[in-house]
Amino acid sequence: MRIISGREKGRKLFTPPLHDKSIRPTSDRAREALFSILGKSVQGAKVLDLFAGTGAMGLEAFSRDAGFVVFIDKSRLALDLINKNIGLCLAKYTGSCRLRVIRHDLAKGVPPMHFLATTETGFDLIFADPPYGKNISLSVLSSIAESTLLAENGMLIIEERFNIPLPGEAAHLHLIDKRVYGESGFWLYKSSC
Repeated sequence: MRIISGREKGRKLFTPPLHDKSIRPTSDRAREALFSILGKSVQGAKVLDLFAGTGAMGLEAFSRDAGFVVFIDKSRLALDLINKNIGLCLAKYTGSCRLRVIRHDLAKGVPPMHFLATTETGFDLIFADPPYGKNISLSVLSSIAESTLLAENGMLIIEERFNIPLPGEAAHLHLIDKRVYGESGFWLYKSSC
């Protein structure tokens, strides 16, 4: 697994041991396709990486000049991997992007904005990659739709098994695109306000 593009292009990242199936990293191919869709919207963005796993999504955004990235996961293994991968990417970095790692059980709900202590205007990009097929995606979608975590023109990207149904709308969020890469599906939501 590696960073696909940007300042850290080609950087190999630490991954979970082969026998450990608790973390399912998004494939390089799927990440590349998704970030091609996002394009320049990543530059300067405030990014929230939920169920961060190895941190690859957030670090891809970091490599493409995001302004601030928050990684959230509950697993000690995931947090260790995220911190190691951040260390790799920060080794020669002299820019101003801030990175923050938070331990939180997202199956119990998305933390409120004040817990994240990040920004009053919300995140420009939120990536959510919960365990497939556990009905967590729908609750994450609902939580974010009812919160102030997503900025007014922000985008929520939920990764789930391609054949799991997610709604076209949730509160003020509406589905603008869905992409499938192998077993993975990406649902892209934007605010209808």
